[in-house]
Amino acid sequence: MPEGPEIRRAADKIQKQIGGKHLDDVWFAFPELAQQAGTLIGQRVQAVDTWGKAMLIRFADHRVLYSHNQLYGVWKLHSEDKLPSTKRSLRVRLVAEGRAASLYSASDISLWHESELNQHPFLSRLGPDLLSQNISPDDVKQRLTDPVFIRRSLGALLLDQGLVAGLGNYLRSEILFLANLHPKKRPVDLTENQLSQLAAMIVETTRQAYLEAGVTNREAWIKQAIAAGEPRRQWRFSVFERAGLSCHRCGSVIERMMIGSRRLYLCPVCQPLD
Repeated sequence: MPEGPEIRRAADKIQKQIGGKHLDDVWFAFPELAQQAGTLIGQRVQAVDTWGKAMLIRFADHRVLYSHNQLYGVWKLHSEDKLPSTKRSLRVRLVAEGRAASLYSASDISLWHESELNQHPFLSRLGPDLLSQNISPDDVKQRLTDPVFIRRSLGALLLDQGLVAGLGNYLRSEILFLANLHPKKRPVDLTENQLSQLAAMIVETTRQAYLEAGVTNREAWIKQAIAAGEPRRQWRFSVFERAGLSCHRCGSVIERMMIGSRRLYLCPVCQPLD
């Protein structure tokens, strides 16, 4: 499943495609939405942003189109008169000034007034978004020490969208490695400096993944990995997908473990449990 940075980059592309424009045509596959399609024609696309892994397309009349790609959903951008070549099922099509944004295969789609978004069954459970909201490392550190989270193992906690929204499996491994923390540690076990470092890595690594299209590795380590012949799926990461390879930092062998049925990668030397 795409993580927060990938959804945010998709939102940016939709913003560039139809943002600021008035809709000329709107089509929905689901009957409850299809009844409202006509009321969106002529509306201006005010902004396209994200909250975690959800996409929010905001209109000038304060309505918001919510969508979540889940495993199979994908947005495709195209000219109005040139449809994408795909076998996927069309769910949403928004057209403005000859340019279209089409959502395929997603099933979690709904239309809301922005004042009611806090009642959305998914959004209401999310923590702040690291890319669409002004969240600092100090904000994240404060959340890590909240009684709700402070005694949770980091390996599980970093996938909890209630902490901060948008983190996923590759970001979890990368953040813990860059912060030198074992996934079985808990916030309550950490020193003030470790908490500060973890909070900083949560923010910085997520933003780097957004700005650099999923690359979370350090430049010097990337050069070393490319020189060693590693493919992009490995050199883009500091530790994720690198089981059996040498740690960039210390040279030890990277290990893979399972936490909550999800794979996690770590260096046993750089990230000791004790």
